[in-house]
Amino acid sequence: KQWYQRRVAITAGTTKAERPLAMTNRLFHYVSTTDDPIVRELAKEGHVFATDSILATIMTCPRSYYSWDIIIQRVGSRLFLDKRDDSDFDLLTVNETANELPASDGGSNSLNKLSLEATYINQNFSQQCLKRDTKAFKRPNPFVNDDDDNEPSSVAYRYRKFPLLGPGEPYTLICRSEIDAVTTTANGEEQLMNIKALNEWDLKAGASEWRQKLDTQRGDILTTEMKNNKCKLAKWTVSSILAGSDLLKFGYVTRSMPRSSGESIGHSILGTQQFYPKQFAAQISLDMNNAWGILRVIVDKCMALKDGKYVLYKEPSKGILRIYKVPLNTFEEDNEESDEEEGK
Repeated sequence: KQWYQRRVAITAGTTKAERPLAMTNRLFHYVSTTDDPIVRELAKEGHVFATDSILATIMTCPRSYYSWDIIIQRVGSRLFLDKRDDSDFDLLTVNETANELPASDGGSNSLNKLSLEATYINQNFSQQCLKRDTKAFKRPNPFVNDDDDNEPSSVAYRYRKFPLLGPGEPYTLICRSEIDAVTTTANGEEQLMNIKALNEWDLKAGASEWRQKLDTQRGDILTTEMKNNKCKLAKWTVSSILAGSDLLKFGYVTRSMPRSSGESIGHSILGTQQFYPKQFAAQISLDMNNAWGILRVIVDKCMALKDGKYVLYKEPSKGILRIYKVPLNTFEEDNEESDEEEGK
């Protein structure tokens, strides 16, 4: 297990004392599997290599509505699962499983803008829920460069091994997972935590329903989020379980409407709620045995392929996964052209 520096979590406000969401200028790293120097160090210790977000996407694929793709490289007896650099893979979805999906051209409530907004809220909320004192781990952040202009976001990376058991040959999975915070119990025991934010965006007549109901009807609000965002919640839960987190904390964030036409939309934290990841998995009907089984089937399919590069593609609005073989230089040409242009 490898660890990297992380701060200690605190709690956020309530509807009676809501806090404005503070903007951070920290740098967030979304490094894919084969670009991770620690994964390269561990290359001889496993058979399958991936990040928690990639694994969670595969393991919850029956819940996803939108399309996505993952690059798979078969190298000898090893599989490396990557995301495309120019994809929206790391952007959060909004109301993906609702009866009525966000419109693709709905202004500030368009599909793309809502996705950017949700990602922005989660980034800032994860940093705001932290004390200023630090929790030091054995090794520094592997993705920090000396020439970075901004301070990196506070996060811990944990590299874990899992046995992938099945009817065939057993495989060893190495996963890079993320820890958002460390908190301390009343008896001084440290607990690992993941921090996520649910956000209200569809304000009726400019009024926040969450402000009115969160304190008295929090269960109803969460149930609605489970229905409208069951894929996103499942991904967060799987990632938290893969990281071995003790707690999964949700923040409830709503929009603060501008007072004048010249102001931009702000956001406020109304409250928080935390769960034990495995208990929350049961609450959202997430069967981890089934999730591991899905991953094992995909791994078996890919291990039966010849060495090379492939794309695992999820069809939109359908529960269908397809695997396509692509040339080895696929998705790398744009980067090479950019490097050549910079050298001119």
